[in-house]
Amino acid sequence: MSRKAPRIIAFGDNVVDCYRDQKRMFPGGNCVNHAVFARRFGAEAAYAGAVCDDAAGRAIRDACLAEGVDVSLLRFMPGQTAYCVIANENGERVFVGANLGVSIIAPSQGDLDRMSRADAVHTGRSSHIDAWLPRFASLTRVSYDFATIRDEAHIARLAPHCFLAGFSGGGLSREEALALGEAALRNGAQWAITTRGEDGAMLVGRGGIYEVPAAPVVPVDTLGAGDTFIARTLVGLLRDEAPDVLLSEAATAAAETCLSPGAFGHGAAMDIDLTTMLTLDEIYRNTRPVAGPADMKEIVLTR
Repeated sequence: MSRKAPRIIAFGDNVVDCYRDQKRMFPGGNCVNHAVFARRFGAEAAYAGAVCDDAAGRAIRDACLAEGVDVSLLRFMPGQTAYCVIANENGERVFVGANLGVSIIAPSQGDLDRMSRADAVHTGRSSHIDAWLPRFASLTRVSYDFATIRDEAHIARLAPHCFLAGFSGGGLSREEALALGEAALRNGAQWAITTRGEDGAMLVGRGGIYEVPAAPVVPVDTLGAGDTFIARTLVGLLRDEAPDVLLSEAATAAAETCLSPGAFGHGAAMDIDLTTMLTLDEIYRNTRPVAGPADMKEIVLTR
């Protein structure tokens, strides 16, 4: 087993998670969370994304710096930093609405150069960067968070580029979770992890099926638990750890994430304009995916 610190770049989405009842905001978003947790698990982690020079953007940058995450690829752009409004019902998160702000971006040449020197890049559905996955995979291993995507045709388009495919499987039966992982492998992924909340998690790979129960916990806030699990899984796979070992440690780490508010802490007084909030349906309906490499060349040539 290699204990060398793997180099991981998380590229894409960020938000501040806003708890209106507490008037507090916490840095987060799938890719920011992944970078922070990967760093906590011993990786050399960098985050590449876009925020604004506002209270929310500075909170994301400062939290990453405090956690030892490299933010040299973080861009500051005009507009509004992305945010998500969350209600907490008995420790379970409930999404109220959001605005993606400036967070949906294409990679720069500098981002791609850094990926070529990394052991893996992590991104996911929330980053709307799917057209770039083949390019990412040509540079390094790709970890992709499918979240709640279940459609095999969608999985089939992306799985060939994935070293690790991650799924949020809360509410799925064991058989359904297994089918999801096997669909990812059948379509080209090397590994697939499906987290199932209080029912534990399942890792599927060429060597077989590995399962772990959830570590018992009375949750304060489940936000970030799935990201914790996927980050620990990726770090473990890159270190060639035994699947049963890395799963056990991932389950423990995910349970610990549930014991404090926000995905990884660093709460601050909420300072953001919520009048621009959209429903999640509006966001998924209206957000345009980032153009792929070929499309980007055409856009540049026509300017």
